[in-house]
Amino acid sequence: MSGLRAGLLGLGSMGRHHARLLSTLPGVELVALADPAGDVHGAAGGRPVLPDLDQLIAVGLDYCVVAVPTALHEEAGLTLAAAGVHALIEKPLAPDLPTARKLVEAFDDAGLVGAVGHIERYNPALQAARRRVEQGELGTVHQISTRRQGPFPGRIGDVGVVMDLATHDIDLTAWVAQERFATVAARTAHKSGRCHEDLVAVVGTLADGTVTSHLVNWLSPLKERVTVITGERGALVADTLSADLTFYGNGSTATTWSDVQQFRGVSEGDVTRYAIAKPEPLRTEHESFRDAVLGLPADIVTLAQGMATVQVASSVLESARSGATVTLEAPL
Repeated sequence: MSGLRAGLLGLGSMGRHHARLLSTLPGVELVALADPAGDVHGAAGGRPVLPDLDQLIAVGLDYCVVAVPTALHEEAGLTLAAAGVHALIEKPLAPDLPTARKLVEAFDDAGLVGAVGHIERYNPALQAARRRVEQGELGTVHQISTRRQGPFPGRIGDVGVVMDLATHDIDLTAWVAQERFATVAARTAHKSGRCHEDLVAVVGTLADGTVTSHLVNWLSPLKERVTVITGERGALVADTLSADLTFYGNGSTATTWSDVQQFRGVSEGDVTRYAIAKPEPLRTEHESFRDAVLGLPADIVTLAQGMATVQVASSVLESARSGATVTLEAPL
């Protein structure tokens, strides 16, 4: 495998993990890093830590991982595209749809590989769930619901819970179902004294009619990351904190109790927790992006897909402001 020269922009809480994996990724040499605040977590491993992106590009890069605040993605992404450098940009792609579209067009025009770091797509539990949905094990999918809550991440200052956390659930839902969002209706609240929203409740529909719901906050001492996919044959429950996947099957035993028979629903059947391999999602993400840069088959989150997620998140915020259901147009 040819060696690729990689750089890393941003050495904060997420950037240090990117540095760890880039340092050990086969076929890749992490040649330098950049952060105006320096290497606060000691992640550089003796490699040069430069003050800005221009100096990082100057050392000669095949690709760069961008792990800076969302508000800085536009400048960093456009600079990398102009320099002919492939880029993996942390999620969300941008704080708004016009900025996301600019980034998509810049990388497309330059013929470069661009990807977005929607890490949940690489979680073993969700990857296994998607395969089972694709194979028809649930039959028709009726509903996808997610719960994502935990304490406030002090590093986040430029966006609210919708762009920072709910974008995970928006992306994974559309990806698992392989359907775009058609409508969203949302309510938000501001409880921490910050200018951005701290919690959101979203109800949506996908283009095929699947109903979705998403409860997201960073106000809870309970950390929870759960996706429930309910279909005609049962439900898959993915816990992305533990990477466990459990199937709750519909019962096949006849009910003789007349009062229960009147309910035309399903009964409880067998419960199976699947034994699945559990590689680190961030490593899988890096391996996929490396392969894409090399021109090999790879499952990356494209910039266009990242833009679609920003479109849905923007519509969630619009719905919360207006109190109305928002209908989304298909992405251009």
